[in-house]
Amino acid sequence: MSKLELLTPKNSQIIFIDHQPQMAFGVQSIDRQVLKNNTVGLAKAAKIFNIPTTITTVETESFSGHTYPELLAVFPENPLLERTSMNSWDDQKVRDALAANGRKKVIVSGLWTEVCNNSFAFCAMLEGGYEIYMVADASGGTSVDAHNYAMDRMVQAGVVPVTWQQVLLEWQRDWAHRETYNDVMALVKEHSGAYGMGVDYAYTMVHKAPERVEHGPRLAPQAAS
Repeated sequence: MSKLELLTPKNSQIIFIDHQPQMAFGVQSIDRQVLKNNTVGLAKAAKIFNIPTTITTVETESFSGHTYPELLAVFPENPLLERTSMNSWDDQKVRDALAANGRKKVIVSGLWTEVCNNSFAFCAMLEGGYEIYMVADASGGTSVDAHNYAMDRMVQAGVVPVTWQQVLLEWQRDWAHRETYNDVMALVKEHSGAYGMGVDYAYTMVHKAPERVEHGPRLAPQAAS
């Protein structure tokens, strides 16, 4: 494998690490609602392209709380790989899940960037021979500096920094891939902010597509007396 080789639905897998309330409470590097939006958007992208997905959690019952329901709803059949270690690589279940997927490009979204993401990335690269693609805007640290310096440290070690929408569009690659086109556009409208609003505008105002949702009647303007 080569880092010059683009991410495709056939060469990559994804791991979500510790997207749990107590971990999110400590995040200060990104707005936490934006973080959840991006994480769930990334998860839905993985679902669209049938990307092998691992979900791992730490100390759920004793400290961290339950994984975002919105994330679990995307993968209702996936097991949750519970751990005690901050480093996911230390748990054999995680190693086995990654190995079973048979893909060396591992996309990572997790909390916190400077602890769980860092340690997993280094060990998976050193001991497992994986290429790590760290989703910067679907991960968070306890401060802006904590996140940024952790990203810097990982990049220096060979981790590839990416964003969730970059991953989505790299998987899609060509709008002629009609089998995923509609699902990708639906995801963009829901999770891609201004880009999604722009798509909605173009569909309805330029191409005259019907609105996405039914609503009450639009009442004509009436000047106040």
